[in-house]
Amino acid sequence: MTMTVADVEKLQSLYPDHKIELRDGAITIMSPADATSGLIGVEFSAQLRNWVRPRKLGFVFDSNSGFRPPNGDLTAPDVSFVSRERLRRVPRTYAPVVPDLVVEVKSSTDRLRPLVDKLQSYLELGARVGILVDPDQQRVSVYRPEQEPVILEGGDILSLNELLPGWELAIADLWLVEFDEL
Repeated sequence: MTMTVADVEKLQSLYPDHKIELRDGAITIMSPADATSGLIGVEFSAQLRNWVRPRKLGFVFDSNSGFRPPNGDLTAPDVSFVSRERLRRVPRTYAPVVPDLVVEVKSSTDRLRPLVDKLQSYLELGARVGILVDPDQQRVSVYRPEQEPVILEGGDILSLNELLPGWELAIADLWLVEFDEL
């Protein structure tokens, strides 16, 4: 049985604390992210938004924002960016585009292969860059169409010149800081 966006909306009303996506007619229900993954997503979003907004380059979205690509799916990447050339105004509905940049942050309950498959699907639909952040390995994998992934760790710097010329993110800045004293 093929599911629809209407089915997702019904389920969402029954399970408001869960993230629900529709891919290829199948529904996936996801638990909320663990605290580490949530903070990493916020840090990535903040760094990205702080670069994008003053330059009026487009919009940065969090994991609560739904996208309706042309294939009928309903997706919500952990972090995403859509250029202003592709989305002039943010609709009050799901955005009818594939983001230019999609970021997935691996939660403690996630398996890597489904996340990689999800990023590959975004790229096939038109995303220009997909990023997988793995807190367990402290590794960031950058996917681009028809290229091998680029793996970043430790003191490496992420740059996305094809989307955001001049923007850089130190990979080490994504990992949690611990406060020893209050």
